[in-house]
Formats: sequence, C-alpha cells, structure tokens
Amino acid sequence: MKNQLQAIALNQGVQRKHGLWSRQGRAELESWALSPWAAQRRHDLLQLLDQLTPRIRELDVAVEREALQRPEVRRLMRHPGVGPITALAFVLVLGTPERFKSGKQVGSYLGLIPCEDSSGEKHRWGHLSKQGNGLLRYLLIEAVQTAVRCDAQWRRRFLHLAMRRQRNVAIAALARKLAVSLYWLWRNGSNTEPAPQPGSHVG
Repeated sequence: MKNQLQAIALNQGVQRKHGLWSRQGRAELESWALSPWAAQRRHDLLQLLDQLTPRIRELDVAVEREALQRPEVRRLMRHPGVGPITALAFVLVLGTPERFKSGKQVGSYLGLIPCEDSSGEKHRWGHLSKQGNGLLRYLLIEAVQTAVRCDAQWRRRFLHLAMRRQRNVAIAALARKLAVSLYWLWRNGSNTEPAPQPGSHVG
C-alpha cells in the first residue's frame, strides 16, 4: 500500500521516500487535487494503512516479547543490523544449528548461494538459487542494509564489494555472510568459523 501511495506521489512530481509518512508528508499527500478515481484510490489506501498500522505494532510487540524469552535469539540480536524479527525467524527456520556442519550449508539451505554457469575452463557465478525460506532471505537482506547504514565495518565491506560488482550483488553476498555469521554466533557464541582441528576435515 505504501508503494502504491508513493506512486501517486511520483505522479505529482514528489519523491519524499520515508518523509511521505511524516505528519507533513501525510498532509501534503492528502492535499493534492486528483481525478475522482485517483482520489478515491488514495482515500482507500490511506484508510487501509491506518487500520493496519496499529495491528502491525501489536504484532511487533508480540514478536519482541517472544524474542526476549529465548536466549539464543537475544544472542543473535547482538549482531549489527539484526533485530528481534530477523533473529527469531532465523532460529525458527533453522531449528537447531546442529542440523548443519558448515556455514556453506546454511547459505545453500537459505538459497543464498549463487548458481554456477560454467563452460569449458570458464566459471561464472549467476543469480541466487533462491531456494529455501523466502521470508528469512528477505529479512537477512533488510538486516544487511541496516548494518551497512549503522555499522562502519559492514559499510566498508559493502563499499569494497560494490566497487567490484553491482550493488544488488554486493548486498546478496553480504546477506550470505550475515547468515553464516549468525549461524556461528548461535552455535559457538562467536560470529566467525572456528579453525579446523589438525587432521580434521570441515565439510
């Protein structure tokens, strides 16, 4: 609904992004003289938005309450960019970290491993496989974008990747890295993969 209201704003030559949902932005949105059908569409969308917003707040509170009752979720929330929804979804979707032997398996399970397109001696990595839970994959991507905005280390990683690849490719790569970091943080209390023991083989 917000995207549709943003489209109405763009048709008026206005691009306020998140500012459209401020009190001033809302007043401006309601002030435009639109054609009858467009005005009715604006009214219906705003009415639905007003009805859903309190319900969404209630669900956010319920999710946060559930997250805080789980020590493993609270541990994941220490990671930059990760809030109660992403942390809780990660735990519920994966079930237990012992299901996986490595971070690579987690990335593959969540559909965050790029498909390989190889011919002869050339190896090219294409789009993500997008298998697994789409909601958790979306939440991880959103969490990465928050981490990039708020954490200097993640911002440097993003800029380094974005200079060599496209922005969406860099975000996908960091989402995979975030999934692996959360896996090891959940399993071992550290967001880095432990060094293999002498004579052992990490799958």
